[in-house]
Amino acid sequence: MADRFDHTAQDRRVRLLGEPVDAYPRVAPEAARGSVRRITVVGEEILRRRCQEVTRFGTPGLSRLIDDMFATNQVAEGAGLAANQVDVDLQLFVWDITDEWGVRHVGHIANPVLVEVAAGQRRLIEESEGCLSVPGPYRMVPRLDRAVVRGRDRNGEPLVIEGRGYFARCLQHETDHLRGRLYLDRLAQRDRKTALREMAASKDELFARRAALAEELGK
Repeated sequence: MADRFDHTAQDRRVRLLGEPVDAYPRVAPEAARGSVRRITVVGEEILRRRCQEVTRFGTPGLSRLIDDMFATNQVAEGAGLAANQVDVDLQLFVWDITDEWGVRHVGHIANPVLVEVAAGQRRLIEESEGCLSVPGPYRMVPRLDRAVVRGRDRNGEPLVIEGRGYFARCLQHETDHLRGRLYLDRLAQRDRKTALREMAASKDELFARRAALAEELGK
């Protein structure tokens, strides 16, 4: 997802895998370790099919993939990134996002499943949304303002991640990716067509920006 809890209390600590931590570096350690991979774009087949479940946990290969996804997300100035966006057919996504309450959320999750939110707690919010695989355009997309996702961490341990507001939107957006859906699918046909025209006009400039930032960061 392109960047853009009701934290009414004053706890502004970083949430790492959903848990508050007292200190955290500006650049996530995974991003510092990782290498940048090419981001797939709309029209590529891997973005249009349901990804395979992660079945092998605690492996160097899975850890390296997570590191590379963080690095790629950083260079693309994203909020979240799914594995099929780096051409890997696995149910996995990462996030590094600051919500509208000023709380930074960082983490990854494998085999995510959105938990159904009770009707009385549902509120649909329409806000601007973009995607690193649809470089350039943003469109208004309705999403629930609360999301709960269950899955596993890189070692196979159970995870439950809750988000509100912009972070909830990110969790829903990335889970959609792993089911073969893009935010474009939630738009009317006319809006999809105009978004794709905007992408065609702006993508080269965005790709150049990503390449320059990767070089600047030594990636």
